[in-house]
Amino acid sequence: MAQTFQAILISRDEDKKQSVDIVELSEKDLMEGDVTVRVDATTVNYKDGLAITGRSPVVRHWPMVPGVDLAGTVIQSDSAEFSVGDQVLLNGFGVGEVHWGAYAGLARLNSDWLIPLPEGLDARQAMGVGTAGYTAMLCVIALERHGVTPDAGSVVVTGAAGGVGSVAVAILAKLGFHVIASTGRPSEAEFLTGLGAAEIIDRTELSEPGRPLGKERWSAGVDAVGSHTLANVLAQTQYGGAVAACGLAQGFDLPTTVMPFILRGVSLLGIDSVMARKSARVEAWQRIVRDLEIGKLDSITATIGFADIIDTAHAIVDGKVRGRVIVDMHG
Repeated sequence: MAQTFQAILISRDEDKKQSVDIVELSEKDLMEGDVTVRVDATTVNYKDGLAITGRSPVVRHWPMVPGVDLAGTVIQSDSAEFSVGDQVLLNGFGVGEVHWGAYAGLARLNSDWLIPLPEGLDARQAMGVGTAGYTAMLCVIALERHGVTPDAGSVVVTGAAGGVGSVAVAILAKLGFHVIASTGRPSEAEFLTGLGAAEIIDRTELSEPGRPLGKERWSAGVDAVGSHTLANVLAQTQYGGAVAACGLAQGFDLPTTVMPFILRGVSLLGIDSVMARKSARVEAWQRIVRDLEIGKLDSITATIGFADIIDTAHAIVDGKVRGRVIVDMHG
């Protein structure tokens, strides 16, 4: 008899009206793949919030089990790379968008999308980091490869109280950078200084339309916000600096000019965590184990159960979630 399990299923009717339900599924319902994983832990990312609320066209296959991140245990494998009992990790690759994702007891996946759970992390800790933290690490690696070092000057992190931002602040601070944290939540100042931020600025300094060039304030930036915020970060980056861009919380537009690029030699580094090569993903996760103080995950994360996912998805899109959310699928 096929094993049954609970899942969150996003559907829509003929009029394209979306509905979100908790349903019972079985293994025979799963999509194709060469590895079946018992989902031990997952998380709620901003993208997951957009999928469940329907506020952005994240879902591209209907019906869909959302959830772009998971850590779990292999229970069946037709891949030479993974065996039953292996602990694995997945971030992205259209899972939760075009392929059924993490918000279910089981997931059948393509082995090319998986990496071994890094030594030094358990499933819950890995989801405390999640795509947001893994993306933050990709941003830091990109800045390092550009030549950004702690002695070059400050690094600004936008959306600093969010998932990407909070992990970026913690990593950069541990690496010795002077971190300027931009947030729209002044009440989170103590939280951010606890992560290692040296300065806190209000997001309104960056979120309104600005000048093509401003005072040079930082050597580099990590931006998860986009729109006017990213434009202002670029306009205030020092000569030869760089900004790693990975998000669009304010918007996907970029109302800037060529001035920062041709007068100050500023570089805009695009960061994609969804389709990153396996070698890049493995490197980023190895660096997370080394450069993120895992003990700080306690201050960055909150833990919920499966039944709380839908409410949390709404809260994260409304800007009411600090840091990271772990979903304990067995809790």
